[in-house]
Formats: sequence, C-alpha cells, structure tokens
Amino acid sequence: MPDNPFRSLPKVSDMLDLPAVVEARTRHPHAAVADAVRTEIDHLRSLIQSGQSLDGHADPAALTSRILARLEASAAPQLRPVLNATGIVLHTNLGRSPLHESAATAAYQAARGYLNLEMSLDTGKRSSRQNPIRDGVRRITGAEAATAVNNCAAATVIVLRALAAGKEVVVSRGQLIEIGGSFRIPDIMAVSGATLREVGTTNITRIADYERAIGPNTGLLMRVHTSNYRVRGFTEAAGIDELVELGKKHGIPVVDDAGSGAAVDLTPFGLPGEPVVSEGIRAGADVVLFSGDKLLGGPQAGIIAGKKLLIERIEKDPLMRAFRLDKMTLAALEATLLLYRDPAKAVREVPTLRMLTTPLVELRERCEGFAGRLRALPLLSVQVLDDVAYVGGGSLPDVAVPTVVIAVTLKNLSEEAFAAKLRTGSPAVVARVNDGRVLFDLRCVFAEQEDELFAAIGAALGEPAA
Repeated sequence: MPDNPFRSLPKVSDMLDLPAVVEARTRHPHAAVADAVRTEIDHLRSLIQSGQSLDGHADPAALTSRILARLEASAAPQLRPVLNATGIVLHTNLGRSPLHESAATAAYQAARGYLNLEMSLDTGKRSSRQNPIRDGVRRITGAEAATAVNNCAAATVIVLRALAAGKEVVVSRGQLIEIGGSFRIPDIMAVSGATLREVGTTNITRIADYERAIGPNTGLLMRVHTSNYRVRGFTEAAGIDELVELGKKHGIPVVDDAGSGAAVDLTPFGLPGEPVVSEGIRAGADVVLFSGDKLLGGPQAGIIAGKKLLIERIEKDPLMRAFRLDKMTLAALEATLLLYRDPAKAVREVPTLRMLTTPLVELRERCEGFAGRLRALPLLSVQVLDDVAYVGGGSLPDVAVPTVVIAVTLKNLSEEAFAAKLRTGSPAVVARVNDGRVLFDLRCVFAEQEDELFAAIGAALGEPAA
C-alpha cells in the first residue's frame, strides 16, 4: 500500500515552534500566526488533493517564508500611498485632490489632540463647528452665509429636504445627471422628500419651460451643472440669471448646484467649462452647492453657500447631524480656504490647481530628465511623447489637457504584467497602459517623489535601487 502523502504535511504545532515563527509571535497576535500556518498547510493539502507534486513547497524554510509573508501582508493597511503617474489630476479611485501641506498638517494636528471644535475660546461657551469655514466660503463666493456637509450629494439631499420636502423642485431634463457610484439626481430627489418636476428636453430647456411648470406646490427652481458630460450640437439651456429672475417673479428660491467647485477662473489656463462658484451668488441664486475635493483642491466636503435665513434652516434640519463634517475634515477645509485669500497664490500652491496649470515646457523638461535616468536601466525602450490628459473626478469631461509622457516598452515583460508589478510594489505606482506601452505622466507626480518612482520602476524590473 503506497504511503499516504498527507502524512508528509507538517503539524501546526511543529510549525508554531519554529524559531522564526516564534519570533513572529512577538509582533503578531498568536491567533493570526496560527491562522497563517493553517492557511499554508491547507494550501499544501489542496495541492495533494488535486494530484500535484509539492515540489519543495513543504520545505520548512520555504513554508516559513510564506507564513511570514502572509502575516506581514495581513498586518499591512489596505489603504496606502500611491504615486499617481496617470496624469489624471482628480483621480476618483486615488482619492481626488491631494491636500496642500498646510491642510494636511491641520488635519493631522486636529486628529492627534483636542481642539476648539464646538467651543468659543473667547467666551468659553458652545459654538458651531461650522464657524471656522464660514468666512472662507463667504470670501470665495460672496454669499451671506455658508455651511458644509460630508459631500456634494449630501449637500443636495439636505438642501432639498430642508427647503422643499413635500414640494416640487423644477429641474431641466437635460440636467438629471448620474454621478459616480450610480447616484442619480432623481434618486437623490426622492430620498430628500421633494418631488422632481422635469421640464424641457435632453438638449433644449428654455426659461418658458420652467415657468409653465410653476404651480402652487413649487418649492424650488434648480440648476444642476452637468460637470461629468456635455451635450453638443442643437442645444439651449436657461441661464442662472434667467432662473433667478423667474424665481423672484414667483417668490421661489433658486438653487444652483455648481458641481466641481472652481473658486478661481481657469479659462486663462485653457480649462473652460466649469462655473466659478461665485457666479451663481452674483447672479442672485439663493443657494449654491459645490464640492470641496475637486477643483477647490480640499478635502471631501459638500459646501453650501447662500442666503443667511436659508442656511439657518438647513442647519436646523435633524439630518444635518448625520451629514456633518468631522474635526479633521473641517481643519483641512479651513486651511484650504485660507489659501484663497490670495487667488494667484492659490493657483500656484494648491496642488490640484498647480498640477492643472503646470506649463507644458516644465513637464517636458521633467520628463526628458526622468527618461534619461530610465534609459540607464536594462530591458527598457524609453520615449518622451506628446499626449493628452484629463482632469478627472467628474470635472471638465471633454477638455483634453496637453501633456508630455514617458512611454516605456519592455523587452521581456508585457505591459500589463509590468503595470501590475508597479501597482503591487512599494510604493504602489499607478500608470497608464496604452498601445503596448506603459505611460508615465509626471503631471501628478510631485518633484520630490521622482526618486521613489525611479526606485519603484527598478524594483518592478528586478533591478536594485540606484
């Protein structure tokens, strides 16, 4: 009778007594170590069951190495820093806007200790956690008052709920957008308790369409900026100034969902299409909504600016507590807004704006220098090419931003395999794969990260760091 191959499997207790595994128990919980041992032994058992040879897999040294690697992987955070070499500035999957150092520091200081979140240090009495961001929002919008919640979808829900629950909200059919994660304006409207009243058609909605829809149960007129798509050709849309005039005529508030939150005009930099958040207020809109983590360049937030009485109504809604910002986000948002005291300085220093407005000649110079370093690595074919990038994050969907990329072709590795090695390395690198090449766009790679990027590429190729 042949030997039973399962008898060759090591015992869990024996593996736990190996010196390297015993040492690992000083750094990892005993249960985690035991689970890693069992998992590896179960893997060996599955190989035998499928008729495969263990081929050294059961060697104590190899088995111990895999156990330790499994332990380290299980203890590592799933969220970790990534080098963004895609050229997509507001990459939703990579966390959108990187914060300015002052905003990141403010969030860190808020997280590591106490702060006067809801206390006036002058009086010693309770205050609103919204106070630190009010002045900054008023400064960039010109609004009477402001508040903020945890994202722009939440801002839309609470504005509709506080100002139009049980009433109709008139919106152009061409503005019933779907934002990321399958959240649609009609669904958000339903959750708020307001009733959607669609007017016009996909491509044309005139002010007369809004006026015909107004009735005794109309609660709001609403414009939604279509930040993540464009309708071109035979189109017409009522402007915010027309909606404001109509709202005043009938005594109905007007809400302007401005979307991406551009606090400065980016058209001088060749980036048209996004409304500046102050435009709606100047036109007379009663409430303006916009995101904090898109073109504003701050943390995730839904910012609400407008008439003082309406902001007070919104803040009194019971749902406000569920949507409110935590102390770290508030600190980061306040610090970001402070940068806009000097708009020109904000363009130079807010990372999102700086990356979007980086001169092409500067990008080319960086790419040529980095490409020269890469050419010293074996097995690579390296070119510097003109290309285009996109803003991302649901902003400026059809505006191609001229850019420069480093195109890498590998002699013994497919581009997909190389990109996977980069993503799973340390640091993780996310690049673009196109037409058999891996493309590195340095627009979103900070200058101080270039050495890390070079080392990561070398590691993916199996080269020692230089």
